[in-house]
Amino acid sequence: MLRGDVIELRLVRESDLAALFELMSNLDTRGSYFPLGVMSEPTLRAEFSKNGFWNQEEGMLLLVTEDGEIVGEIEYFPIIHYLQGYEISYQLFGTQHAGKGYTTEAVNLLVGYLFGRKRVNRMQLNIHPENAASKRVAEKCGFTFEGIMRGCWFHQGRYHDLEVWSLLRDEAAT
Repeated sequence: MLRGDVIELRLVRESDLAALFELMSNLDTRGSYFPLGVMSEPTLRAEFSKNGFWNQEEGMLLLVTEDGEIVGEIEYFPIIHYLQGYEISYQLFGTQHAGKGYTTEAVNLLVGYLFGRKRVNRMQLNIHPENAASKRVAEKCGFTFEGIMRGCWFHQGRYHDLEVWSLLRDEAAT
């Protein structure tokens, strides 16, 4: 478990699965920029039973408030098989959780954990150019804008550009 000032990051528990399924399958809470794919409840449970959504190369943690409310999730996974580093993805489960510092703290906690325990030099965020909130998170966490991948992401019926933001090990706050 990773604790911050406003949230803690913790592994998914079996007792979380029913609530997590409801939160993750509600497309209305995902916002405009999170992928809209859904997973069936049996598939979610089967994936959880493999490794609890956590292994050496990828993982998911829940963002949990002091009072135990699950307000979002954050994941890490390899950028692509021939590059060294991890991409980080996150979502809040509803706009009522925005603007409270949850995502910024979650990214900082996960980056610190990964750089402290993994032999990687790079963390990466891929952000839709119109996603101002995620760009603020990237800036607050010390990520650098690198450029645009043109037309690389199919979402809501059309192709979109994505901005690439990165943080290298020697740039991370200690």
